[in-house]
Amino acid sequence: MFETKIAAAPLTLETHAGFPPEVDRLAQSSLSGHHFLRAAWFRASASEKGQTLLVRRDNGALVAAIPTCGFGPAPLVTAMLGARKVPGSYWPLRNILLADDADTFELAQALGHPAARSLGAVWRLGPARSDDPSTLLLVEAARLAGWQVLSRPAGTAWLIDCDALRAEGWPKSSTARRLRVAWRKLEERGTPRWRHVRGNDWNDAVIKDMGRIEAASWIARTTDGSGAKFMRPHQQRLWQGVLADPVIAENLAATILMLDDRAIAFSFDLDDGAWQYGIAGSYVEDFAECNIGKLVNYKALEDAIADGQSMMDMGAGDSGYKRAMGAVPGYDFADLLFVRSRTASRVLARLWGNGPGGEHAARNG
Repeated sequence: MFETKIAAAPLTLETHAGFPPEVDRLAQSSLSGHHFLRAAWFRASASEKGQTLLVRRDNGALVAAIPTCGFGPAPLVTAMLGARKVPGSYWPLRNILLADDADTFELAQALGHPAARSLGAVWRLGPARSDDPSTLLLVEAARLAGWQVLSRPAGTAWLIDCDALRAEGWPKSSTARRLRVAWRKLEERGTPRWRHVRGNDWNDAVIKDMGRIEAASWIARTTDGSGAKFMRPHQQRLWQGVLADPVIAENLAATILMLDDRAIAFSFDLDDGAWQYGIAGSYVEDFAECNIGKLVNYKALEDAIADGQSMMDMGAGDSGYKRAMGAVPGYDFADLLFVRSRTASRVLARLWGNGPGGEHAARNG
């Protein structure tokens, strides 16, 4: 651990190898309220061992935890050695941890101190929710500290208002009728049933079942598999690492459609208070005519409504089926680069703006 005292403010900066227990403690009462942003969430997806910058007040209270790991391989790394990023097991849920009483100016003082060089000359946060209070405070503080902040759009989340559907009465009779037709088609092929996995129910066999579904889906046939969550051993290891944390294991749930003894479709979701995030879903192509993808998606929505959750967040992309389920555009995602050097930021601005995510929008501090 490297520790430096800030003379101008009652703060202490500490750079820890890996992701220390303080990350878990701060996740319990962070500004964003995401209790799943625990050490295992960062550790499992880090490209190497990683490190965490902790900022404390003189009384020992944590102000911030900024977990990072190496950023690459990418042309950016070649151009700017030492670049880092905030890791995350699911890409739209990348964030640092700030105390719920974190102050912009004390965070700016910390980010402006030489000890903050452990973050690297360039570090990335994103894609992240643009209106997240932690992200907004961080961007403001970084600019005050002299960092250049480069931002590019990274899509729009699709949201389903579960409270509204519950009040209206869900499902509509037409939706229920279509789902019954799909279920009857499936019954012609065997005996369908639902399997629900959460908390202590998670095990390697469940993860392998979901991997087999992805391997028999359109993902394996039409893509390189990098977008899958469970199809390959390294993808399975990532989620096994996340699920080793019992707190996160309770937040993560799988809705699996079984036909006899075979898993043929799944929805993989993260519960975070009143919000449910749809992380992934897939189905075996051999049963596509039975609309099993629709069956599992609507079952996940039905359960969220029954459980009293307020919002289902379906992430960005694939708007067709999401619109059909009642989703509407919600908040935007941003992909952020924090660059220490103004000269370097001018060089990187064009590269970052031309990368994935759309047209560049740069704001300099």
